[in-house]
Amino acid sequence: MKFPDYFADAESNFNEAKYVIFGVPYDGTSSFRFSASQAPKEIRQASWNFETFNFRTGFDLKDVRFHDYGDLNVKNKTPENMISEVKRFASEILSKNKFPIALGGEHSITPGIVQAFSKDIAVISLDAHIDFRQKYENSSYNHACSSRRIVDHVGIKNIVLLGIRSAEKEEFVDAKKLGLFYIDSFEIKENGIKKALDRTRDYLGDKQIYLTLDIDVLDPSYAPGTSTPEPFGLTPFDVVECIDAFSSNLIGFDVAEVCPEYDKGQTALLAAKFIRYLIEQIESIN
Repeated sequence: MKFPDYFADAESNFNEAKYVIFGVPYDGTSSFRFSASQAPKEIRQASWNFETFNFRTGFDLKDVRFHDYGDLNVKNKTPENMISEVKRFASEILSKNKFPIALGGEHSITPGIVQAFSKDIAVISLDAHIDFRQKYENSSYNHACSSRRIVDHVGIKNIVLLGIRSAEKEEFVDAKKLGLFYIDSFEIKENGIKKALDRTRDYLGDKQIYLTLDIDVLDPSYAPGTSTPEPFGLTPFDVVECIDAFSSNLIGFDVAEVCPEYDKGQTALLAAKFIRYLIEQIESIN
């Protein structure tokens, strides 16, 4: 059965919406598995699986004004031009005082969104990979450079990486030398997600936070349909706790690296549910 081609319950028009969902169907720098460009479509289809009411928060999503703009026309652009278009559209959303939610696409989309914000925000990146290369495969805007390009905008002190467990030696040494704050998945497993989130809050203070979720931060047993799966990852409940911990500070969100060809829809379902849960959680505390 085919459902409507917009995100479920996103029934408001752009002008009246508080949240604006948009797709960035891009995998132009993918290096292992391809099909992240199909993810926005699959995440939208998966979103129709869920009830509007969340019994945990007591909130009903049908009471929220949110809009699905559709996809940006970036699929065949160079990485630089893709990022420019993403920044342009995210800037338009922010100029209307709306909350952007992007459906990737690969993780290279995130710097374009972050660049639309002021430089004094913080970024929390949930990711299996450190993504701190200056350049990869002759591009500074490769998905393997996404954290580095975010740092170019907000500075090294305004980014936290949670759940990492993979890095190339040179980029890892460089990141440590520059003082990148990260908590790897092994530490989270040993000490628990709550301690990791407490450390993150102590580090960032009460800054406004952009949250980017590379779905490969989850263990592949939960999210097999991703571009670069990495074992020994987080659980979906860890991500939920992260959203809970920072919901009062969040100013934007994206989910990246869903790769629909490599599973039976489980990963798109998780991505759709995280988006719905994030909106519900922000609204329930306001």
